[in-house]
Amino acid sequence: MATITPARRLGGGRLAAMLGEPDAARPAYAWLSDSIRQLIANGRIIHGTALPSERQLMGTLGLSRTTVSRAYAELRDRGYATAHVGAGTIARVPGGPVGGGAEPLPLGGFGPRGGTSGAYDDVGEPTAVDLTCAAPAAPVGLADVYQEALDELPAYINGMGYFPLGVPALRAAIAADYTRRGVPTDAEQILVTAGALAGVAAAARLLLKPGAVALAESPTYPNSVTSLRHHGVRVASVPIGADGTDVDAVAGALRSSGARVMLCLPDFHNPVGTLASDEVRERWAAELRRAGATGIVDETCARLWLDEEPDVRPMAAFSHDVVTIGSASKSHWGGLRLGWIRAPHALVGGLARMRMTLDLGAPVLDQLVLARLMERGSDLAPETRVRLRAARDLVLGRAAELLPGWRARRPAGGLSLWFELPRPASTALAAAAGRRGVLLAPGSMFAVEDHGLEHWMRVPFAQPEHELEWALPRIADAWGEIAG
Repeated sequence: MATITPARRLGGGRLAAMLGEPDAARPAYAWLSDSIRQLIANGRIIHGTALPSERQLMGTLGLSRTTVSRAYAELRDRGYATAHVGAGTIARVPGGPVGGGAEPLPLGGFGPRGGTSGAYDDVGEPTAVDLTCAAPAAPVGLADVYQEALDELPAYINGMGYFPLGVPALRAAIAADYTRRGVPTDAEQILVTAGALAGVAAAARLLLKPGAVALAESPTYPNSVTSLRHHGVRVASVPIGADGTDVDAVAGALRSSGARVMLCLPDFHNPVGTLASDEVRERWAAELRRAGATGIVDETCARLWLDEEPDVRPMAAFSHDVVTIGSASKSHWGGLRLGWIRAPHALVGGLARMRMTLDLGAPVLDQLVLARLMERGSDLAPETRVRLRAARDLVLGRAAELLPGWRARRPAGGLSLWFELPRPASTALAAAAGRRGVLLAPGSMFAVEDHGLEHWMRVPFAQPEHELEWALPRIADAWGEIAG
């Protein structure tokens, strides 16, 4: 085979720490092979990484040459490694990293490309990085949870398989989580959906007739606005500043627009990153009641705290009328494609009918997986939180070195940074970065009006650190081009 230079190498000591204690009940080669395979499958060993040499691993783990050789052979046979002259054994994802897999935005030409968040060459070096998306990789051990759910699946196979409102175990787990967070909830108030956007769409169909007005802060998550407009709703905007929601401005916009619904993102706002205090939430809910408007509260980012768990309650604690939308895509894994609606009892029936105009239920296996994950906790996995915190600080630090004049608050949670640029050139910057293999979403994509916000750029930090390290100098180079 041809001699190659791998993009990164994994030392024997580091691999030993990742492997943990051997399983004495299994043959050593099988334990070693399966453990490394799980690390690759869970993204902890990156595609294209050179594994320790057999001699090095023998010394580190105290295993025989035969044991290590057989383990590596098993990895190669199952497609999780290849052998290269001069480089040794290279970890790989069978078939290569799958194209796409990122969070789609209505960007008309931007969007997922290449691997999980970018494209790679044969040895795992990035050739493109997608920074239009902000979603973490799956937590370690997710494949094992799928196996547990498969063991549970036979109990459901005898029936027809339709659960339009959601599998009972998952509805109960979500309700219990709200109750733990200070909002007493029963399972009848929970409707499982195929992602958060399906929840927004169902709520909009129930609460708004075509031609009605909804209010949204600008900037905001663009797919929610697109969903409302698809239903024929007109969307008015109220600015959100760097300090977060201006309740007085919201009150004025509710009066002047006549909006009957408002999209609310109180938790680590996407893209601004702000977190509303309990005082703001209480005043916000009061203004919605005063205007006769219903809040559709997007809690997709509610559990994405990075520094310390915030002492705030859900918006539903301050109003019995709000409709809350949740999602597993950020806190657990986007591939589950599951969300939920928490609604007042008076709206549950109508929401259920609207929900069934979209589809007849989410996949049963994925719901069983999420039920198990929710029972273990609704937060990010601890190792995911540690990685995201480090990545956030990496981007802030490197931006301070490479991009003088760029300013961003250090958010206490969420998955992205909202940079203020020294000049209004966000769209031009996105184009220049794209020519260098870095996909960015210009600030205008987050504007309710679909234009403006040229002084702003969202930069996610959910991607692997080596991708961020690859992308940031290229963004700086692009900025140098357009800034002269």
